[in-house]
Amino acid sequence: MRVLHTADWHLGQRFIQGHERTEEHRHFLTWLVATIQEEKVEVLVVAGDIFDTGSPSNQALELYYDFLLQLRATGCRDVVVVGGNHDSPATLNAPARLLRHLRVHVVGCVPECFEEQVLVLDDAAGQPGLVVCAVPFLRDRDVRLSVPGESAEEREARIKQGLADHYARVAEVEQVWQLKDLGLPVLATGHLYAAGAAPSDSERTIHVGNLGQVTADHFPAIFDYVALGHLHRPQRVGGREHIRYSGSPIALSFSEVDHPKEVLVLDFAAGKLAELRSLTVPGARRLVRFHGTLEEVSTGLLGYDNAGFALPAWADVQVHSERSQLEVAEALLKVIEALDRQQLVVLARRHLRLVLVRPLGTPDAEAETALTRSLHDFTPREVFEQRLASEPAEARAELLRTFDELLEGL
Repeated sequence: MRVLHTADWHLGQRFIQGHERTEEHRHFLTWLVATIQEEKVEVLVVAGDIFDTGSPSNQALELYYDFLLQLRATGCRDVVVVGGNHDSPATLNAPARLLRHLRVHVVGCVPECFEEQVLVLDDAAGQPGLVVCAVPFLRDRDVRLSVPGESAEEREARIKQGLADHYARVAEVEQVWQLKDLGLPVLATGHLYAAGAAPSDSERTIHVGNLGQVTADHFPAIFDYVALGHLHRPQRVGGREHIRYSGSPIALSFSEVDHPKEVLVLDFAAGKLAELRSLTVPGARRLVRFHGTLEEVSTGLLGYDNAGFALPAWADVQVHSERSQLEVAEALLKVIEALDRQQLVVLARRHLRLVLVRPLGTPDAEAETALTRSLHDFTPREVFEQRLASEPAEARAELLRTFDELLEGL
């Protein structure tokens, strides 16, 4: 049986200054439908963060549902979708009963009936061919009971143990091990932060996933493959070939400009993972960085070639100069105004929020100052951390942990 693993689409994401990603996502989903058909994929697994927010726009919802309908024209028999920390369980689960008739299996959160996380998917002959333990993002309430007065170390240990126990419990569901004994492969999903993995700056800190970093050893040996989401860089966990993050299909921040973007194709045979391949996702838009002196940045901007990309590139500009901020801003604006906006757009053009000025010979990062920085440049956690500065030092750690729990539930 052939399975395609992807995750972290973040449909509906608004980039810097509110720039939409709709066309990029549309290009990706069109490519994905064609790839599923060409590769004769039988099962699609999406490991969380389908949407960027818990209240996705109508446009984002339309992309999602149109994609699922287009899959009906391919040979893909089943789709498994699990919720991520950005997803609203209510939004994902609302059409779940209807989508089940299209063989789209949605697990937005841990269901009341624990065993409903276990799916048995048929092969081309209509016989059971694959067991999927569809584990979504595990919220704090899913993995531990609150214990008043516990220390941070005790709390972290409790969360980590709760995550491990959840996967162990799924593996012990009677249907899972019985079908495994009959020779069926078992695939598990997850949306979490595994120990040793490399994040970028675009993943929202998740309370459970970051505190209770699980290791490869926490996943039961009965799993032939573990399809993970949350981290946007494709990577193995603990060097294990069968425990993988697929990564996001498009770059979601400038920190991801050098990340490869891919999906993973799995072939199961004789009850185990027989082959694993990565397919490069062709990008419709390039995110680029121009860092250096004013002259270097200007030369880079004016000489940029966007050949091979359907959409204009978005640029992050950082200038190191002895000149005053006003001089740099005026000189840079002249360069930006000369650019072909069908090829390259500097997202900081209006307010120069991304342009940093550092005096030459000053290596200290603290010497950098943004020309302007608006509220949109801060993450919710950064805003709260600034607010914490006015609170007693001894209370800040607990307040920040509580805030992370609230943010996780949004």
